Amino acid sequence: MSLTAREINELKKAPAVDGVLPVFHERWSSRFFADRDVTSETMAKVFEAARWAPSSYNGQPWRYIVGHKGSDTFQKIAASLTAFNQSWAGKAPVLIVGCAATHFSHNGQENRYAIYDLGAATAYLTLQAAAFGLTTHQMAGYDQEKARAALGIPQEFVLGAAIAVGYQGDPFGEPEEEIVKRELAPRDRKPLSEIVFSAWGVAAKLG
Repeated sequence: MSLTAREINELKKAPAVDGVLPVFHERWSSRFFADRDVTSETMAKVFEAARWAPSSYNGQPWRYIVGHKGSDTFQKIAASLTAFNQSWAGKAPVLIVGCAATHFSHNGQENRYAIYDLGAATAYLTLQAAAFGLTTHQMAGYDQEKARAALGIPQEFVLGAAIAVGYQGDPFGEPEEEIVKRELAPRDRKPLSEIVFSAWGVAAKLG
């Protein structure tokens, strides 16, 4: 039975938990994008959320290179993706590569938490995008050195994920059967007892 994009979106939402902001449960990573642009104004607000993430010494090491479909930047990012990721992410209206400065600007010392800080900013980015009704999909599957060379990213920056951004599309009628199967697969997460401890391996008493 075919499902619409809206029905799949409802299917993929995590169960609501009283007191937890709904956006945390509504965010998920679609691989199908509607033929609909994301405006620069909307993207500015998405990046504004990322801008206010916390960081070590307030170093704000994150940098994002963003390409809208049809731009040279978009093509350079798309060309760095693995073939599998190109097959679906290349249809997104926006592609992003995140990176982070590996040294603090205030003293030149190594920032061992740069990639952590980039991850925090990107989490803010994805949640703000979800609040706007956008879907984001973060990808490790790309050639970082190819992207670095094509986008002119200095060596003193470490690369994080590539990110596809857009409005969720309808997967049915698409030839990529394996991608459709992944789209419909149920979501799951480890229970809190497996990730929050009072001592190593001992579940913390919560709730």
